[in-house]
Amino acid sequence: MWRSVSLGLLLFGLTGLTSAHAQTVDPARPAVGGVASLADAMIFYVARGAPGACGPNCSQWIAGEGVIQWDTHKRLLALLGRAGEHKLTLVLDVRGESNLNVAVSMGRIIRERGLDVTAGPTLVERCAGATDADCFALKRGGGPLDARIDVSAAHCDIACVLVLAGGVHRALPAATRMVIGGRAIKNRLGLNVSEEHREGLQARFGDQFRVYLTQMGISSEFMDLIDRNTEQQRATELKPDDWARLRIVTSVQ
Repeated sequence: MWRSVSLGLLLFGLTGLTSAHAQTVDPARPAVGGVASLADAMIFYVARGAPGACGPNCSQWIAGEGVIQWDTHKRLLALLGRAGEHKLTLVLDVRGESNLNVAVSMGRIIRERGLDVTAGPTLVERCAGATDADCFALKRGGGPLDARIDVSAAHCDIACVLVLAGGVHRALPAATRMVIGGRAIKNRLGLNVSEEHREGLQARFGDQFRVYLTQMGISSEFMDLIDRNTEQQRATELKPDDWARLRIVTSVQ
């Protein structure tokens, strides 16, 4: 199954083709950033668990869950501002159609702040049995919230890898499913894009991502894989040995 992932620059952006990890959103849940944001846009909150819950010597973390939208990096900055000097690990649960240019912005913010990154759904204790709207309100209320990370259900696509790349230390649970697809151009207003313009934007975005990934220490072979999957319209599942070989992670949990 294929899904589109927005990579917006102004009205235009690349879309990634990869296997979907969708979420069901309660219609009663308000939009995260007001009327301009989708109801399933990524939210950030602080969670805490047992010693080692989010890695070695880590028991408190920032949970990021939902779709990476045009303003997601602003919400990340807002939470980091509230966290002050505390360098908390970011635990990603990226879902749905995510804006990959914003994912790159998030990765750069993470590297500048010297943060570590991993992935996995954060399960908040008080959300057990609660509606999605009530759980959302709880997460938006501050925190930290008692929780655990479900390492058995972690997943990571192109958007996830672009954010993960910014981590000083990048780790994934061994059971993480990483499926990497290709790219396509998408107009955010739903207008048609000429083939000539599409090819130019493909090349422009591709060059930008290649530079970014190289700066973050990821092997150029990873971008080669994305380009190849774009041409062949396919998706490739990467295993832990591939993560290490491509320097996507610095360790496997």
